[in-house]
Amino acid sequence: MTTTAAKPFPLGQPGFISNPIDRAAHLRTDNEKLFALETHRNARAYVVYRDSILVKQDTDGPRACLTLDEARGYGANPGTIFLGLRDGAAVFGMGIPAPAVEKLIGRNDVVVGDLRGQITQGALPPHELSTIAMAKSLVSWHQRNGFCCNCGTRSAMTTGGWKRDCPNCKTEHFPRTDPVVIMLVTNGDKCLLGRQKQFPPGMWSCLAGFVEVAETIEDAVRREILEESGIVCSDVGYYLAQPWPYPSSLMIGCTAVATTDDIVVDRTELEDARWFSRDEAQLMLKREHPDGMTGPHPVAIAHHLLGQWLQA
Repeated sequence: MTTTAAKPFPLGQPGFISNPIDRAAHLRTDNEKLFALETHRNARAYVVYRDSILVKQDTDGPRACLTLDEARGYGANPGTIFLGLRDGAAVFGMGIPAPAVEKLIGRNDVVVGDLRGQITQGALPPHELSTIAMAKSLVSWHQRNGFCCNCGTRSAMTTGGWKRDCPNCKTEHFPRTDPVVIMLVTNGDKCLLGRQKQFPPGMWSCLAGFVEVAETIEDAVRREILEESGIVCSDVGYYLAQPWPYPSSLMIGCTAVATTDDIVVDRTELEDARWFSRDEAQLMLKREHPDGMTGPHPVAIAHHLLGQWLQA
């Protein structure tokens, strides 16, 4: 890639995969220690609102890693989720309610911006993205799981935010990650890409779908490709995995070889699907295609699936 946007995510290193902090799981049940860490002046927090991240506009650039006093000053919720330790200092995730966000609109010193937009604009350091993904996924999970699914009683956050306990039926609830297969299908010197309605204009990407109950990764790859495009595949291979906090998925990057050629698009899943030549795919990743078609942004594993195929 020749664009500036690609530089933070070289081939094989999409966003959200670095792990710069010690999760320090042994501290999650030590309330006294967690309180001491939370009240220490070196403690930091990421503040999440739906699919957005709160970013402070400092004189030397945007900053999402806030002191806890800053986070609370902007109206973040008092409940903190312990993400781990960075250089010995605690890092937390915090949510923020809609009324507090509304009060921040129009201010010059802070913005609550869409996470994807902040990434593509280069406002967030790539090495912080995995920690931000943890914060976003866990905050979202707590917001969606405030009540026990077994008896309906309001549950309570425990274990540093990594569990919810029901005081009535004693059921323990843990965060879940949804496995998703995302795959580049090839047939000789061409690859299969699809478009969803919500994609930016002109963007095409790899096919993807959730792994179903009692299904292997390989079966999920073959099923999703067949369902969405009518293409039969074999030779499924694993490439790379990427956490994807929308809301809390694990993208399992795979490759597959097509054994059929005729595409039958499932219009309920895709707007369109078609074969692209190597030359077209290369121009799309460089954002130089004469028809304005583009590939996925380098933050996404789909970009890297395409890139590694083009280098093969």
